[in-house]
Amino acid sequence: MVKDTVALHVENLSFTYPGQVSQSLKDINLRIDQGEKFGLLGPNGAGKTTLMSILTGVLPVQKGRVKLFGTEIKKNDKSLNKLFGFVPQDFSLYPELSPKENLEFFGAWAGLSGNEVKRRTNELLEIIGLTDVKNKPVTTFSGGMKRRVNLAIGVIHRPRILFLDEPTVGVDVQSRHAILAYLKELNEQGTTLIYTSHQLNEAELLCDRIAMIDEGQIIVNDELKHLLSVHNENGLEGLFLKLTGKSFRD
Repeated sequence: MVKDTVALHVENLSFTYPGQVSQSLKDINLRIDQGEKFGLLGPNGAGKTTLMSILTGVLPVQKGRVKLFGTEIKKNDKSLNKLFGFVPQDFSLYPELSPKENLEFFGAWAGLSGNEVKRRTNELLEIIGLTDVKNKPVTTFSGGMKRRVNLAIGVIHRPRILFLDEPTVGVDVQSRHAILAYLKELNEQGTTLIYTSHQLNEAELLCDRIAMIDEGQIIVNDELKHLLSVHNENGLEGLFLKLTGKSFRD
């Protein structure tokens, strides 16, 4: 895919939580082009969650700049919400509602017209394989089924860039395969993927380029194949351990 548009541009981004002396993020710089499958990796406490929270507007930009498709993220700027989708690790859905009701609610909340909400809901229920149980409460679903509903909610408004935080955690092999296949299909259609996970084998299958964060700083940012070659590693897990160490992390 020809990459001629910058999807995400992060410049000199730093962040410190209230009451803390040390910075959680230290001068982060990132450029992710449209159409990339980008992995954001790092050990526990490295700063991944903080960075993802800023990129999706959950936390404010304290120092530095963040742009989505050339538009700077600012506090309470809801116009940017249509540009991106977010699939969080924690389920962002109403468990007492059915998948159909969840998708209809979030589709309307995203500003889709009534006809488009109905069309997208039916389309996504088919894609995620839940048409037969579309009217059952999500609370009765397995973890894998809930993950699929969570993903559908994140993409119902056809975002140009999709943030994914552990999108397959706790799912079975079949659900993981289906989710990854759909993410690759979305990417082929032009959606930029920014993915974070501790599933390193999964990241290796999905991502073309990765950045590793440790202690609030980016320690590598390059194409995965090049990093494996430079560091003489056969896989991402070995590369991860070489660059971040083997010590326990909280």
